[in-house]
Amino acid sequence: MIEPRNRVVQLRRYGGPDELEVVDAPLPTAGRGEVRVRVLASGLEYTDTLIRRHLYPQTSSRRPPLVMGYDLIGEIDQIGEGVSGFRLGERVADMTVIGSNAEYRTLQASDLTEVPEGVDAAEAATLVLSWMTAYQLLHRAARVRRAQRVLVHGAAGAVGQALLVLGGLAGLELWGGAHAKHADLIRHLGATPVDYQREDFTRVLPGGFDVVFDGIGEDGYRRSFAALKPGGLLCAFGYSAGVEGHRRMLTMLMWIARLYLWRWLPGGRRAFFYSINAMRLRHPAWFIEDLQRLLAMLASGAIRPRVAERIPLDEVAEAHRRLEAGGLDGKLVLCPDLPSRSNRH
Repeated sequence: MIEPRNRVVQLRRYGGPDELEVVDAPLPTAGRGEVRVRVLASGLEYTDTLIRRHLYPQTSSRRPPLVMGYDLIGEIDQIGEGVSGFRLGERVADMTVIGSNAEYRTLQASDLTEVPEGVDAAEAATLVLSWMTAYQLLHRAARVRRAQRVLVHGAAGAVGQALLVLGGLAGLELWGGAHAKHADLIRHLGATPVDYQREDFTRVLPGGFDVVFDGIGEDGYRRSFAALKPGGLLCAFGYSAGVEGHRRMLTMLMWIARLYLWRWLPGGRRAFFYSINAMRLRHPAWFIEDLQRLLAMLASGAIRPRVAERIPLDEVAEAHRRLEAGGLDGKLVLCPDLPSRSNRH
């Protein structure tokens, strides 16, 4: 009898996209308190490229080989001992940080969020990291209020687009920083475009912004802090400029540490670094509550995430190259059931 296998995206060693390979692994079995899911969709994130390059603090102590995959939407196909409240065939969501780029995956039942029937699995997968980050930045970290003036850096990216949509629903006055080619998209999402190459965002709004959301970290967040009004808040949530500049992780961690020292400067401006993992650790109930709210918004049509492309397992290395090149209009989503293009007729 042939033992059932599980195809997974494995990182052989830290480095470039060529270090990713699709391999056969043993099929996992749900243990006590766990369920096993057949993975329907797993988001491909810019964060995945940081993990692959050994630039992500949360996974820096892990040693390859390891299975990639930050989040998933899956269908329960096995229920372990001691699990109640779930049924076979039910769809669920979870954020795993690693291990979701696979055909099957076991998960702690206590971590799962139920996915409403009828929603598209790939669209739902975009919510778990990108839209959750945006939602929690707005409502948990910044606690925004209607009519506040807000600048979103990287507004054409996955989190940036989600911040504009959810910020618009929250009644904010929005500006979106991006390259000129994305100006129409940013207007379509309800914000005023700010062209990074031609405009100085620190001078766009006389008096300064109430809140700046910065996942780029250009100049170590200094200019974003300068763009705030007195009493304003900088919410940093990433450092892609440091990654593109090939800075060491220690340098970027020092940028984050410095944010907390700036609160002692005159003017009452504040800075905060948001980590979805740290927030989930401190407030696990918030994570499920917020993801349920986003999934309900998706089910009702209140939000419609942009899926740029659904990717088969065999094309994950090329997808990582596209993530690093940037300029994607929407999210790449790995769909293990999708046949490789070479097998399609």
